[in-house]
Amino acid sequence: MFWRALSNGVSVAVKVHPRSRRPGVQHVAGDRLRIAVTEPPEDSRANRAVCAAVADLLHVAPSAVIIAAGASSREKTLRVIGDTAALSARLAAL
Repeated sequence: MFWRALSNGVSVAVKVHPRSRRPGVQHVAGDRLRIAVTEPPEDSRANRAVCAAVADLLHVAPSAVIIAAGASSREKTLRVIGDTAALSARLAAL
């Protein structure tokens, strides 16, 4: 499973594909959610884009998504702050 519930939100494991031609959430591969973004990895542009994509996917504000681990790696752990039950339901539906 690529996500787990926390006391005030969820933790989501993602694999980022920067400079992609087709941006968006692609699919779940193993224990990670694959997300493609068109931005390059320089100056944290890809990090901001992946946070925005996850925020859009889960219907939360972009400021509610932070990078908990892997800021300079393609494999990241994101923390989404919000209603745990609602976020879990949205992620389970993927």
